Amino acid sequence: MDAVSEVTRVSLNDVEPIPLPGGSWSRMLVTGDRVQGARSSLGTSIFTVGSELPPVCHETEEFAYVVAGTGELRLDDGPVPFGPGDALHIPAGVWHGISVTGDEDVAMVFGFPHPDYPPTERR
Repeated sequence: MDAVSEVTRVSLNDVEPIPLPGGSWSRMLVTGDRVQGARSSLGTSIFTVGSELPPVCHETEEFAYVVAGTGELRLDDGPVPFGPGDALHIPAGVWHGISVTGDEDVAMVFGFPHPDYPPTERR
């Protein structure tokens, strides 16, 4: 992590992965603990081919950008397909799971208006 003036750079390799089912992982890159004064957070995930992650529900809204791969957000009222170049907005309190539907890993960048991964319920 480097800081020059008021800008902080966080390298992916400096942050330990958070293991997810099926060999998938996430890393919380920008957090209030890591970046002084941060009020929002930013992370990245790799969801491996064939992965289906169980639903979660966050206390805050979530934003995501799909860098690579295809999949679906599995919502209670049906799936929302996504692919490279898609931006997703998930309102606070919406249950959602990730399913990789294509033949390559899904790479995603996500963020929250919370200084860390927000309080989350899991099914």
